[in-house]
Amino acid sequence: MTQPMTASVFLRTQQLRLSAGQKILTQSLDWQVQAGECWCVIGRNGAGKSTLLKTLAGLRDIEAGQIDFSGRALATWDLFELAKYRAYLPQTRVDAFAYRALETVLSARHPYQDSHFWESGDDLDIAIAAMRLLDVEDLAQRDVRSLSGGERQRVAIAALLAQDASLMLLDEPATALDLAHQVSVMHILAEQCHAKGKAVVMVSHDINLAYQIATHALLMMPDGECILGPKQEVMTAAALGDCLGHPIERFEHG
Repeated sequence: MTQPMTASVFLRTQQLRLSAGQKILTQSLDWQVQAGECWCVIGRNGAGKSTLLKTLAGLRDIEAGQIDFSGRALATWDLFELAKYRAYLPQTRVDAFAYRALETVLSARHPYQDSHFWESGDDLDIAIAAMRLLDVEDLAQRDVRSLSGGERQRVAIAALLAQDASLMLLDEPATALDLAHQVSVMHILAEQCHAKGKAVVMVSHDINLAYQIATHALLMMPDGECILGPKQEVMTAAALGDCLGHPIERFEHG
């Protein structure tokens, strides 16, 4: 039975089918992401995790099925309005120009500048606050091409937060981060859901970190089926072992 749409449903897929060549990535995905939820997408290499996020972001055509944001089909959204509603962090990026880190974060405020050509004081305050939260405020005047991989990743996440979208799609946000920043970034994302009523869908290969902050999980299985629901029900040792193709043992410490 199809679940009814409510005002708190930020994202909904109906019978979504994804493939790569002859390989079926998802058969018929029915899924809802609501306000305050933090979803972790888990699967083997090549399972289609990045493909799923790109499709949700509107960067890949829908093969079959439907994607709705806040009750409206993805294809009907104006691009400026869509940029205010959903933000997307790709797995990799290329910095071709000598932008300062602050300018990189400020670029995320572009959807809000339809009535003026330059950043406002509010835009600057939002960008600086996001950089401070990600511990990169002191890098504001640095050329992004001179930053380490971890520093550049935190600048990218600061830009995502500065975009102030209700729905955040992140592909391996902890990539290149040291342990302390992995933990802090994950908790920042969780706080965005718990305190601000946003929703997060992220791909992560770190099961332990994901379990700490996620409220829900989606396992992309090798046969194209998906197991999804609250993390306590989905992230079991048996299900994770089948999903990842390796025996998993769960234990609690401290």
